[in-house]
Amino acid sequence: MKIGCHVSIAGGAFNAPINAADLGCEVFQMFTRSPQGGPAPMLSAEILKKFSAAVKNNHQSSWVVHTPYYINFASTNPRIKHSSITVVREELERASKLGATFLMTHLGSGKDVSHETAQRMVVEGLTAMLDGYTGSTVFCIEIAAGAGDILGSSFEEIGEYISAVEKKDKQLPGTIGVCFDTCHAFASGYDLRDAMTVKKTMDEFDKYIGFDRLKIVHANDSKFGLGEKKDRHEHIGQGQIGLAGFAAMAKHPALKVVNWYLETEPGGVKQDLATLKKLRS
Repeated sequence: MKIGCHVSIAGGAFNAPINAADLGCEVFQMFTRSPQGGPAPMLSAEILKKFSAAVKNNHQSSWVVHTPYYINFASTNPRIKHSSITVVREELERASKLGATFLMTHLGSGKDVSHETAQRMVVEGLTAMLDGYTGSTVFCIEIAAGAGDILGSSFEEIGEYISAVEKKDKQLPGTIGVCFDTCHAFASGYDLRDAMTVKKTMDEFDKYIGFDRLKIVHANDSKFGLGEKKDRHEHIGQGQIGLAGFAAMAKHPALKVVNWYLETEPGGVKQDLATLKKLRS
């Protein structure tokens, strides 16, 4: 387990490793474009060279990419739906150029259609997005917090998406991973407050998804209680999951062998990094 956080790329992607090192990260997460929309900055040969040098000079061992926030594979607006497919595929290709290990995305909301139709649209969208992809970055689905008609908030549902997509393309089986966000899982009703509940939750993860699919942990405490379906991150040990929960997760066999990335507010992220490093040791 190596520990890092989400960092800014302001001024160029090559600044992300520098920002990560300044905070005390061993690994880092980044966007490659604005999360709110707009064209993606060019990743020229010169920029990629500067990024590679910055990673090496700042001793970062691994990095991952998060897709923009506006992705929705189940949108009834054709522009949004097709843009989601195109942008996630572009981000996979861009992440591969940057040497990122994983790329994670949320799936969107099915608020305008039945849940069954939304699930079908997600499977069709993911299949189209991955068709012919040969890059090195592994695609991951991130568990959602479950508010409203948000898709992908249960282990069972995510497992069904993966199974359905991989059955459609003989080149895909075993290639899709999962990002386990502690706040989102807790908000969706998966208890993580002590060793017993962590074991129960992770046993369920293994049942429906499989530990071989677990690629990333987003380490975030929760401002709201278990099952309240509100995505509000809190600093480690200051939320409803609590320090005991993160201590238990740091010891769990499946969770302690993957890298953890904080997505907490910048003002306290240095302390969060120090806390997680202490729990790890």
